[in-house]
Amino acid sequence: MSSLLGYARVSTADQNPDLQLDALNAAGCFRVFTDHASGALTDRPALAACLDHLRPGDTLVVWRLDRLGRSLPHLLSTVNDLATRDIGVRSLSEALDTTTATGRLTLAVFGALAQFERDLGRERTIAGLAAARARGSQPGRPKRLTADRLEVAQQLIDSGKPVTEVARTLGVGRSTLYRHLTPPA
Repeated sequence: MSSLLGYARVSTADQNPDLQLDALNAAGCFRVFTDHASGALTDRPALAACLDHLRPGDTLVVWRLDRLGRSLPHLLSTVNDLATRDIGVRSLSEALDTTTATGRLTLAVFGALAQFERDLGRERTIAGLAAARARGSQPGRPKRLTADRLEVAQQLIDSGKPVTEVARTLGVGRSTLYRHLTPPA
């Protein structure tokens, strides 16, 4: 027998989930799990309990999709994970129901748009790095050990100073220093 389980989330303890709870109960959810946490947090105990409680054939009902996912990619991942377990997702505000063909199509379009945005971002980053290099800039994190500092470090170590002390003096990690030092002959 399939069941409707609800999930509600408000971002802070000051906020009231009653609007969501009323809508989820009116939709026929036999049980509603509620978190008082930011959507950006990965630790949402009520969501974890709800996901654990769902069984094949069940439907997870949310008031709005942003209550379920931290971001569109996270939302799509969650919905896809549930789909592999034969669990549907229904959003009351967006009128999305993945147990229907139209709902699955809508979700696929959301997924395609999210992938498109990720691809555009990657292309913009690559183009920006290429433009910076063409202007003679060296994009990325600045080197912690310049040639001058590395020469000083080598002299200190050759004079018997411990690597840990030299690294601390230069404000770098020992592994960074070891990676750049000339090995003893």
